[in-house]
Amino acid sequence: MKEQITKIARNAAVAARVLVTLSTSEKNRILEDMAHSLLKDQDAIIGANKKDLALAKKAKLSAALIDRLLLNEKRIAEMAEGLLNVSKLDDPVGTEIKSWDVPSGLRIHKVRVPIGVIAIIYESRPNVTSDCIGLCFKAGNSVILRGGGEALNSNIAIFKAIEKVVRVNNLPAGSVNLITTKDRKAIDILLKLNEYIDLVMPRGGEALIKKVVSLSKIPVIKHYKGICHVYVDDYADLNMAEKICLNAKVQRPGVCNAMECMLVHRDVAPRFLPLMIKKFKEAGVEIRGCLLTNKISREKIGKVTEKDFRTEYLDLVLSVKVVDSIDEAINHINTYGSHHSDSIVTDDENNAAQFLNKVDSACVYVNASTRFTDGGEFGMGAEIGISTDKLHARGPMALEELTTYKYVIYGNGQVRT
Repeated sequence: MKEQITKIARNAAVAARVLVTLSTSEKNRILEDMAHSLLKDQDAIIGANKKDLALAKKAKLSAALIDRLLLNEKRIAEMAEGLLNVSKLDDPVGTEIKSWDVPSGLRIHKVRVPIGVIAIIYESRPNVTSDCIGLCFKAGNSVILRGGGEALNSNIAIFKAIEKVVRVNNLPAGSVNLITTKDRKAIDILLKLNEYIDLVMPRGGEALIKKVVSLSKIPVIKHYKGICHVYVDDYADLNMAEKICLNAKVQRPGVCNAMECMLVHRDVAPRFLPLMIKKFKEAGVEIRGCLLTNKISREKIGKVTEKDFRTEYLDLVLSVKVVDSIDEAINHINTYGSHHSDSIVTDDENNAAQFLNKVDSACVYVNASTRFTDGGEFGMGAEIGISTDKLHARGPMALEELTTYKYVIYGNGQVRT
């Protein structure tokens, strides 16, 4: 297995040197072909996905995880549309970030270039396979994918549909790669191949990400958790707050930008919480509230714990806390949050500004759902992940974040004295 995975990484490194030479028009045409191939092979992809779903139900995975795994005609069409959208985006490769002259007469240009070889280790969602291939390819990178065993059949079917386009266009075999073994030792081997791989991105649960960080000899971009908050301020439009909070929790609870904790100012809690909790209950949400939340609620709810505040539920479960001030809300978010996405609902400009300035998260919202933290929603095309790191990328990672830069210097015979 070590020899096989090393060969994949070596081929990917060779392919990366070819991909950097492709023109934007060539990349866009190939991306369009990949999208059409997904649609053409949708019956095979759905058939493979049914096998994964049957195994997931047999293993008694949660409804939220099964939803992340599910593929149907609509979701495959969305995957194809994601590739087409990426083909329409500006190509960052070769663009000039800035340029300047220095006293020696040299002209210096700072120019975007591909990172090289990117390895992505992910779980559950098979649409990640096409999203990552599309974005890495447009940014001139070769990619090595290692998906979770629960989506193996789906990932293989998606990969086959895309890989045939790579072959037809005479691109190097290492341009796109999928590691198909379920053996977890494959990850251990992959993470030591820093001679060939330039960046690793884990997408999945906290245990996976911590394992990758602890073992990797390669730089890692990550997010550990998506513990997202919505704070309902004392100056909030409560009708707006109700819609935002319901959307942030219920619209798709099994994703990293779903709300996991709702904070409510004490002055509006008696008016806001009873109806809000009722609506959550009607949507099947289990509420775990602080003492005051339990006192205010007309519904029977659970008691929130310190552990709950640090938990990414990825399910229809919500922590609720009543706070005395915006300062307490901000302090709670910075203490228990994961620096992912947090929102304030308020009509007060000063409170909004204070929240934006003091909350240390990748994405901070005023009067909007945290569910918008997404490359597609940000106009970036399909994203490759959401980083809660501060170096080299933060928030939704799309094309620009999949490049680095180099300095191109022009002279006319200068030597240093």
